[in-house]
Amino acid sequence: MMRIAVVSHVRHPIAQPFMGGMEAHSWGLVQGLMARGHDVTLFAAGDSDPAFRIHPVLPEHYDRRYPWSEYVETRVLHDYLDASFEDAARALLAGGFDVVHNNSLHRYPPRLARQHRVPMVSSLHIPPFDAIHRAVRESTAPWSLFTVTSARQLESWWPEGPPAAAHVAHNGIDLAQWPFVAAGDGSAVWAGRIARTKGPHLAVQAALRLGMPLTLFGVIEDAEYWEAEIRPHLGGRIRHGGHLAPRELAAEMGRASVLLFTPLWDEPFGLAAVEAMACGLPVAALDMGAVREIAGEAGRYAAPDDPAGFDAAIRAALAIPRSVPRARVEAMFTRDRMIDRYEGLYRGARAGLDAPDDPVVFPEIELPALRPERVVLG
Repeated sequence: MMRIAVVSHVRHPIAQPFMGGMEAHSWGLVQGLMARGHDVTLFAAGDSDPAFRIHPVLPEHYDRRYPWSEYVETRVLHDYLDASFEDAARALLAGGFDVVHNNSLHRYPPRLARQHRVPMVSSLHIPPFDAIHRAVRESTAPWSLFTVTSARQLESWWPEGPPAAAHVAHNGIDLAQWPFVAAGDGSAVWAGRIARTKGPHLAVQAALRLGMPLTLFGVIEDAEYWEAEIRPHLGGRIRHGGHLAPRELAAEMGRASVLLFTPLWDEPFGLAAVEAMACGLPVAALDMGAVREIAGEAGRYAAPDDPAGFDAAIRAALAIPRSVPRARVEAMFTRDRMIDRYEGLYRGARAGLDAPDDPVVFPEIELPALRPERVVLG
């Protein structure tokens, strides 16, 4: 048994119904570690699931006070998050944790691990962007390890070749929450955050061309996009099923016959595809990011700019036996398999503390409260 701190992204609460894959991953990770007897503290927004022991990085998730659509890349939000993660870093150093699992998108945790020899596994759920990219590349060490969710993402972060500290660890789900259904009703589903980068308008257009019923599930993240591209098509064959917790979403998915997966960005994993596959749904996907790696033989694929090809992929996916996607999830994407992988990496990070000292100073995070001589480690 280990004392583990899990540090999450704080834009949204770590609570059902999940706003996205990162929130679902943090929740499932904490639940899975606790089920194995580990002593887990979740560093998250204070309005996260009260079933967990929460150390509040913020009193409540920041999107409520500083909506991302209005404050992204602003000094106001940056300063607010920097101050909050400074406090969190101090608590991590003083907390006596055996290992830290960093699921945040902030640059401080990996730098903290590198400077202060904190055993840490940082999971990267996004493509590289500037500030966190620099922090990651400068913070690898035998005790500061990194995971990505796919081989495609590994190449994106380290095109020159990954360091020894970088590993692929697929996301995993609790199969009990996503039961297999042997037959569908001929309809299609789409699930995710409703925003242009997720491409739900392309799913709508395909469903209209094919005369196929389609239900969209997920939170409306981009209201302007929703009003322009989605709402005009609602009614008849196209509907919005709302933003549902996993068990309710699984019941809805299981009734359908195919998942339409339409990323318009470098999708690092594709949790919605795995969830649908667990229920028995084959996947018709735009061939972006890691989707082919994740769905494999359970999917059929088309280029993002090829509507006819996407239509053909949907028809071909409908012919895939439902046992195929379920078997792929059972073999590759279970929560137990994910936790096994992480536990091994935790042990590796702790063993890395015995590596020769290689002190590095990062002025960006060399804040007075975090200087080694001012901190008493727990």
